[in-house]
Amino acid sequence: MHTFSVFEALQAQIEQKIIGQSHLANRLLVAILADGHLLVEGAPGLAKTRAIKVLSDGIEGDFHRVQFTPDLLPSDLTGIEIYRPQDGSFHFQKGPLFHNLLLADEINRAPAKVQSALLEAMAERQITVGSVSYPLPDLFLVMATQNPIEQEGTYPLPEAQLDRFLLHVTIDYPNADAERDILRLSRQEADTSSDADKQELILTQEVLMQARQEVLNLHMADALEDYLVQLVMATRCNHTSTGVVKHLQYGASPRATIALDRCARAHAWLAGRDFVTPEDIQSMAFDVLRHRLLLNYEAEAAGLNSDDVIHQLIAQVAVP
Repeated sequence: MHTFSVFEALQAQIEQKIIGQSHLANRLLVAILADGHLLVEGAPGLAKTRAIKVLSDGIEGDFHRVQFTPDLLPSDLTGIEIYRPQDGSFHFQKGPLFHNLLLADEINRAPAKVQSALLEAMAERQITVGSVSYPLPDLFLVMATQNPIEQEGTYPLPEAQLDRFLLHVTIDYPNADAERDILRLSRQEADTSSDADKQELILTQEVLMQARQEVLNLHMADALEDYLVQLVMATRCNHTSTGVVKHLQYGASPRATIALDRCARAHAWLAGRDFVTPEDIQSMAFDVLRHRLLLNYEAEAAGLNSDDVIHQLIAQVAVP
């Protein structure tokens, strides 16, 4: 089966089980193609945990879920050195970070030291215990979730860690038709006599790495590359050709430019094209820039959020 056909089948498989959240399904595939991590924000019960579990079922690799709590320790993620009295040696027992897919559930409930351990894993693709560094697998994706409702007892993520996330995806409630389909799917899965557990597609890591290379080789015209750079540059305070800077305390870093480039390519590839369009860049701009723009007091007082500013940004930067 062709590489694209495998991903097309995988996306259909995810959307069949994650009803009403096609945007999240697409962004999960974009993140895994662009080799990055994603932060998903939404109310409880919107299938955030289920989404990455369904993705892991369709990919060759192991999955682990960690519930972040205020009493979590860095060693609960990285692993610990275990003493062996029989020979007087220490043996390193690997923690959850050594899995291919990791769900960091309610990440903002963990203290700074735990978030720091996760940050090293996300940024450096390694973890350090004592004086020894251990590399992580080539396929390593962190999906962190945040609950926007409860803020008591939480530790807001620092900007440096937010910047490490390739995407910040926000999800909302499904519509009435999707809700009805969710009910039917729930009944079907509860029926032990149904064929809901039939054999499903498994994407091998070899095919995934081949797909990543195809995404990197996708054609992007020079004019579109300039457009992408101008979108990011227009968020910075030394840029005066657009009016969005008046709403911003800090703009997006060069990491945002790299992220937008890779995500736009992945978005185009998933759409079955071998070239990038302005719509690919604009579609990905919200999830790439949402967590990288720090609004000033005037913008917050006016009731604006990051998405409002990105809408203005897209409207003001000329499309080639």
